[in-house]
Amino acid sequence: MTTPAPEILPATSPGTLSDPARRRWLYAGVAGAAAVGGAGVAWWKFQPHAMESGAEKALWALEFETPDGATLPLQRFLGKPLLINFWATWCAPCVEELPMLNAFYREQAPKGWQVVALAIDQPSSVRKFLTKLPLEFPVGLAGMQGTDLGRSLGNLTGGLPFTVVLGGEGRVLHRKMGQVTAQDLQQWAALR
Repeated sequence: MTTPAPEILPATSPGTLSDPARRRWLYAGVAGAAAVGGAGVAWWKFQPHAMESGAEKALWALEFETPDGATLPLQRFLGKPLLINFWATWCAPCVEELPMLNAFYREQAPKGWQVVALAIDQPSSVRKFLTKLPLEFPVGLAGMQGTDLGRSLGNLTGGLPFTVVLGGEGRVLHRKMGQVTAQDLQQWAALR
């Protein structure tokens, strides 16, 4: 009868990791690097980028149709602070922030603030939506023209919501990618 040969295990010295432990650390490192990379891309995506040359001037020359068929020339808002919000009915964060923007308008309009919502959406969807949630400030049906305008103002990815705050002289004071917070509105109210 022969005795089976003893199993030979890889030599490890005290303080070194075995192969399975090394693999776990390697996987964790790769996962960590992917997470950092993904966070970096997300950060870049949700940061307003440089505006195109002449974007502010071009903004004031634009006109949009309103849901009731009237014309909404942006030039009529020049001279007072203006918050422009790019939104869509299918965008959950957009829909969530609209009541807050409506309250901001109601509170700040007596102080000279104006708000305009530019819908990057189908006119029929916007009209139907506004019957359920009427807004006190003007809404423009911007469609693809609104997407191009947002890109010229630094929203390269076309993400929604996107908000631009302009001073009374027509210059961009602040831009925000993503949902507006009460703190944002409070800070912007102090801008002129």
